[in-house]
Amino acid sequence: MGLFSSPAKVYKPAAEVDLGPGSDEFYISPNVKAPRVAGFLVKIFVWILEMPIVGQIALYILKKDNLINKLVSEAEIPEPPLFTATHSWEDIPEQNVSLTKPDLSPAERVQEAVSCLPARLESTLAADAPSSGLKRWTIMDFSNAYSSGETTPVQVAKRFLGAVKECSGPGLNMAFFISCSPEDIMKQAEQSTLRYQKGTPLSVLDGVLVAVKDEIDCMPYPTTGGTRWLGAARPCAADAACVAQLRACGAILAGKANMHELGAGTSGINPHHGSARNPYNVSKVAGGSSSGSAAVVCAGLCPVALGVDGGGSVRMPAAMCGVVGFKPTAGRLSNAGVLPLNWTVGMPGILAGTVEDALIAYSAIVDQSQPSHLRPELNLPLLHSTLSISNIRLAKYAKWFNDSAEDIRSCCDKALQTLHAHYGWQTVDVTIPEIEEMRLAHYVTIGSECTASLAKYLDKLKRSEIGWDVRVALSVYGSFSSRAYLNSQRLRNRQMYFHREIFKTADVIVSPMIGVTAYTLQDDAHQTGELDYINGAALVRYSIAGNFLGLPAITVMVGHDKEGLPIGLQFIGRPWSEATLLHIAFAMQEACRKGYKKPAVFYDLLKNRE
Repeated sequence: MGLFSSPAKVYKPAAEVDLGPGSDEFYISPNVKAPRVAGFLVKIFVWILEMPIVGQIALYILKKDNLINKLVSEAEIPEPPLFTATHSWEDIPEQNVSLTKPDLSPAERVQEAVSCLPARLESTLAADAPSSGLKRWTIMDFSNAYSSGETTPVQVAKRFLGAVKECSGPGLNMAFFISCSPEDIMKQAEQSTLRYQKGTPLSVLDGVLVAVKDEIDCMPYPTTGGTRWLGAARPCAADAACVAQLRACGAILAGKANMHELGAGTSGINPHHGSARNPYNVSKVAGGSSSGSAAVVCAGLCPVALGVDGGGSVRMPAAMCGVVGFKPTAGRLSNAGVLPLNWTVGMPGILAGTVEDALIAYSAIVDQSQPSHLRPELNLPLLHSTLSISNIRLAKYAKWFNDSAEDIRSCCDKALQTLHAHYGWQTVDVTIPEIEEMRLAHYVTIGSECTASLAKYLDKLKRSEIGWDVRVALSVYGSFSSRAYLNSQRLRNRQMYFHREIFKTADVIVSPMIGVTAYTLQDDAHQTGELDYINGAALVRYSIAGNFLGLPAITVMVGHDKEGLPIGLQFIGRPWSEATLLHIAFAMQEACRKGYKKPAVFYDLLKNRE
């Protein structure tokens, strides 16, 4: 179909690209050419795409109009392909950190993390909050309440199950969970309560409720990936590595959280299991694909949840629901027991109510299974000394940063000004080239890897088993050529170079987390899902480097838009600089926390302690 092609982009060598603030590199704001469709229109679109000849023509036009052919598939790129986003260990100087001893157990690492917390009331967001503000109980609050005998894991588990039943009913229909076994939860709670009665809790996580995205193996549940068929096709035989580590710390695994089917979307709309709603406004989406994980933390049902982040799937819903979303460096956490939907871009991540809780969960699930000589060192941030950190440099690419809704842009700018006023940290203007090219290359990569990983199932599956919106996604994914995939990896190599150069002048890159806040969950999407590539592109705009380049990234709430919906700010770090990111996120949280608003749907599981 070369007759219909526009001239492909010819890239100059990466080393010749100017990364300074005055660079003449052209910023491409995504001009998505695809209307929102749902309901019967989605079905028509699927039928067209799945027709033998007409479908191929339609797919070609879609890729051409959205610049995939010009910028990726047919482009001339001088760099060789780089097929993974792994990083060799570098001993990066970090301020105010504690180097953990090798070979500690998960519970021992958790204890190390606890020693890093501020020496004051650990319920950071509960302290000094106005009565109308947000009071979010932390892991330490639950642990202290259990240890003092004010309440027990059994009592909290009963309140949790009551809250899940209430919010799952027809009145709210929040659709937080795909699977939630009261019997299993109560069994875990009874065992935890007994340990506290004996004075032998396994760690501060003992008895703390943790939800698990249904993309991660967690016994005794099937792992459905948000589908209605994968749980039977791929039996779950054991806990994923990150789940096993949490269980070893005594955490109560609270069920399998809802998600966008196969992680193939950013809204969290799921026609099979219901669409997780945003606790700040139940008429809005929670974001995806880790929608349920973000929503349960936002609603106060769990202080921590696990998600999987292949294209911002932890950080985007975290920002939309006003919680912390943390994706460490590629290789820092084990992928064992996680659905292998995208090998080179996806990994587990953490959603938490506070940065402190993200730190505790992170310390528990860090992968220490490698031989010691291959294992990256683990630094934990001394959060009690965050305020003394100086000389942090925040790289900002203004054209990219400002390519967001007005409320987001002004709120995030104000947050940067606050960091400068409180801590003296400086913003450094830079140019990050080829942002849209990187987004498209990531899309080709994650789509190609998804179809390859699912091929053995999809070849035997009836199409009617798959949601209509996901059938569109799979049609597009399956249309990518080997040349498109190879060129995407060439673009990955270029971006690795650009980001290495930028990190020579800055400690982190800062951006909004999402380009739009949570949007309306429309009635016509419930049964078919929806195709909303305009909002989708705005949501993923700031997510890609964390996945495509394997960089650590964290988002924290910095305010609300005019409708009261959360706004998140993102910090992207050098490889293995998780401690620095947690320091910066904690400082941002402390500066903004008094302005945090309470979600419309919120449960206080420690209220009326018995």
